[in-house]
Amino acid sequence: IYTQSDRLEIYYEYAQKAIEIGAAYMCKCDGGEFKKLKDNCQPCPCRSHTIEENMELWNNFENMEEGEAVLRIKTDINHKNPAIRDWVAMRIVNQEHPRLGNKYKIYPMMNFSVTVDDHLMGMTHVLRGKDHLANSEKQTYLYKHFGWDVPEFIHYGRLKMDDVELSTSKAREGIENKTYTGWDDPRLGTIRAIARRGIKKEVLYDLIEEIGTKQADATISWKKIYGLNRNIIEENTNRYFFIPNAVKVDVENLPSSKTNMTVERELHYNKPEKGFRNLTFNGSVYIPEDDYKHAQDKNIPLRLMDLINIKIEEDKVIYDSETLEDAQAQHARIIQWAPVETSISATVVMPDNTHVTGYIECDASNLEVDDMVQLERFGFARVDKINDNEITFYYTHN
Repeated sequence: IYTQSDRLEIYYEYAQKAIEIGAAYMCKCDGGEFKKLKDNCQPCPCRSHTIEENMELWNNFENMEEGEAVLRIKTDINHKNPAIRDWVAMRIVNQEHPRLGNKYKIYPMMNFSVTVDDHLMGMTHVLRGKDHLANSEKQTYLYKHFGWDVPEFIHYGRLKMDDVELSTSKAREGIENKTYTGWDDPRLGTIRAIARRGIKKEVLYDLIEEIGTKQADATISWKKIYGLNRNIIEENTNRYFFIPNAVKVDVENLPSSKTNMTVERELHYNKPEKGFRNLTFNGSVYIPEDDYKHAQDKNIPLRLMDLINIKIEEDKVIYDSETLEDAQAQHARIIQWAPVETSISATVVMPDNTHVTGYIECDASNLEVDDMVQLERFGFARVDKINDNEITFYYTHN
């Protein structure tokens, strides 16, 4: 790891070399006056200074005040882009540096320091956004002045994501003012954030390979990300019943044969070798609030998966029938459920950072942090935290 503020003496050395070969000059022109000349493709008077005059000013640079002088790199004063004409390489900054204090006051501009660093570190390819096209052209002048090999500059367009913040500055501002909880807030598009949600790194590899290094801007849709991720995780993800916004119900009028039952369900429908999970039933279960209200409003039964059919009459939940065929004949919803006695408290953090609370079946106690699960009828999720009899998930996608 290199820290540029540790390399100031190196930049000074190459700034002096640039002066000595006639590639740079000290400019004391007023900024506004220089701009007028530059915009009219006219050199400023300082450009004609001799190397000796420039060295004298350079050696006295640290005694000058901020704005009194700058070191400029000679380019083409007739260049079609005024920003590239004789750009600034060094300037005075009268502010305390967070690492160096007041030891230095001459600081390089990015285009100068980066060019020196890239050359000394042997960079052959430079990948950067297309907003750096002009910077690449500026740096090329410095490479050629020194007789260095010019690296291959590869510019790519901006990446955007649907309905998510990718701007680092805006994200940092949001974190500082507590709008976001951190760099892994699910509302952000950072790698930390999407990894915490359970998006696999292979998805990013595939996306970047597909997008390539084209200069056209690209918008990445969540639908695309979710589709790629689903292809990766679906095959090995165990299934569990999660009951969001759970309503506790006690089923009345149960036949005696239905009062103490154990339902066995595969952890993965297509992989019986992964084993099974067991749910016990003694009449008291949690069911999703939305399903409860739907059955109540529509006056139709609900089917508890692999168990029984129930109906809601006023505030009572009553046994209706047994078979799946009976449920289908009455257009009943087939829903997940969890035993009251053995269920575990669970929270799912959604992409908008809202929290959905509920219960999950007891076999989820075997889960570990970072495990991926499919919460049936709810979506895929990643285990984020496990406390005493409580599990926190981050929602991945449907």
